[in-house]
Amino acid sequence: MPKEIYVEFVILGNSLKATAIDPETGLEATVIGPANAAQSTMAQAARRKLEFMAKKKG
Repeated sequence: MPKEIYVEFVILGNSLKATAIDPETGLEATVIGPANAAQSTMAQAARRKLEFMAKKKG
């Protein structure tokens, strides 16, 4: 079963900030892109960054 990850989106002017959060560890990863970027694309990028950070942390 896939791990549950929360994704939060915030518009900051001309930018869209996507933050992926692992509720078990509290680890967060944020990516920023253009405000007109697809949320699915931004969520995927944030999840990948979160996975990278989790592997790096050990």
